[in-house]
Amino acid sequence: MNKAQLVERVAKTTKLTKVQSEAVIDATIKIIQSAVSKGDDVKLVGFGTFSRAQRAARTGHNPKTGTKVNIPSTKVPKFRPGKDFKEIVK
Repeated sequence: MNKAQLVERVAKTTKLTKVQSEAVIDATIKIIQSAVSKGDDVKLVGFGTFSRAQRAARTGHNPKTGTKVNIPSTKVPKFRPGKDFKEIVK
């Protein structure tokens, strides 16, 4: 499912227009991104938790030349599905 299909389903389910549904989805995504980038967790009971994780520094290698490359630590987004979501997917 892509974003346009999601917008269509949300509009149909909520009886909002597609424009309103897209605005709600866009706002939700921006709010989640902003909160996680600040280090806050976003917990949606039954769905899952969006959080920020620290990826440790490591040594990789360049596949073309074989030389070792230091990869610095970085922060990455993380999603942990909730119990209800896991059960539905099963």
